[in-house]
Amino acid sequence: MNSPADDYKGFTDLASAQVEGTDYRVHVKANAGSPIAVIAPHGGSIEQYTSDIARDIAGADLNLYLFEGIRHAGNYSALHLTSHRFDEPRCLTLLTGCDHVVAIHGCGGDVQQALVGGLDEPLKVAVARAIADLGIDTRLRGHRFPAIDPKNICNRGRRGVGVQIEMTMALRLHGPRGAISAAIRSVLQALPTV
Repeated sequence: MNSPADDYKGFTDLASAQVEGTDYRVHVKANAGSPIAVIAPHGGSIEQYTSDIARDIAGADLNLYLFEGIRHAGNYSALHLTSHRFDEPRCLTLLTGCDHVVAIHGCGGDVQQALVGGLDEPLKVAVARAIADLGIDTRLRGHRFPAIDPKNICNRGRRGVGVQIEMTMALRLHGPRGAISAAIRSVLQALPTV
């Protein structure tokens, strides 16, 4: 099933077809001195609850970026700009000053699972372990969201590596979202700041 967003080559295409403030909104909270960004590039009604999870992880002290669908219907098909084409300028600007990037995503699924990908191998392993320690089925390999394309938005920070966490709908709807957010946040807070 082809949707309009499948044809977007990048954010310029999306912005020419959709209207900011009517179809989508962008939220950026930059925290000078924080080398960590938590992003939800498919937030709002595109991939439900990803904005909430990203906000909880970022708290008051980490950088936060949200691209949120606010249409009455059809948010995914109109606004889901795939991660390796996601080049919204405010997001890229924020990430240029960040060493660590964690992208929160949602995928389909009736089983509570977290699928962790990205090119930041040590951080990916630490995040996956923190989620798995909550008793959640967590996969590092062998899933359909490896996020290893260097153009994937999670890998567009200053170091060119990042982490992508795909949470199934079952996990986002019925899982311990607060505990997951706290676990990921604790991993990020333990990172060296230099």
